[in-house]
Amino acid sequence: MADTSGSVRLYLSRQASSLGRYVLEQTLYLLIGWIPTIVGIGLRAILYRLILRMEGMAAIENGVRLRFANFITLHKGVYLDSRTYLHACPNGIEIGEDTIVMHGAILHVYNFRDLPDAGIKIGKNSLIGEYCVIRGQGGVTIGDRVYTSPFTQIIAVNHVFDDRTRPFTEQGITAQGIVIEDDVWLGAGAIITDGVRVGQGAVVAAGAVVT
Repeated sequence: MADTSGSVRLYLSRQASSLGRYVLEQTLYLLIGWIPTIVGIGLRAILYRLILRMEGMAAIENGVRLRFANFITLHKGVYLDSRTYLHACPNGIEIGEDTIVMHGAILHVYNFRDLPDAGIKIGKNSLIGEYCVIRGQGGVTIGDRVYTSPFTQIIAVNHVFDDRTRPFTEQGITAQGIVIEDDVWLGAGAIITDGVRVGQGAVVAAGAVVT
């Protein structure tokens, strides 16, 4: 029989900070993660405090997927819509007061290289639109009252491909980070690339690529 221990260890290393945490988190998801309506939201607001950091009451819909939940901080009034996915990977995700994360959005720190500045921090009264993707390898900081329209991508990492004679997978990455200041509106499908700072009050057109 093939030795699957390596595959199991790899899987667990991508899911939780320890085996004990994995068992606790998955048990709670199984028991109450699927429950719809205000009943489920109420149960999760109470019991998910066992696995993540809540500073005040947050509303978490059914079907929300959380990984490395002990590195996730939700402040008062945060709303996570159904089918959102938060993967905090050590360094963490922090979402400020009264911020809304809409259906299908993905917030993934994706720090499997132990990058020191990795993480995702979102300020107050912001909105992350449907099916947005935020990758936090280089660190993503989003200010207050920032609205990202559906399908926006904020990707704080890039592959190096200077040497055309070598595969890009062998040339490393850049992870300079992204900062989006207060009162910014990102149009639908906009892409913010690694190393960018979007200034206060800016409006980024739909479909724009900001480099």
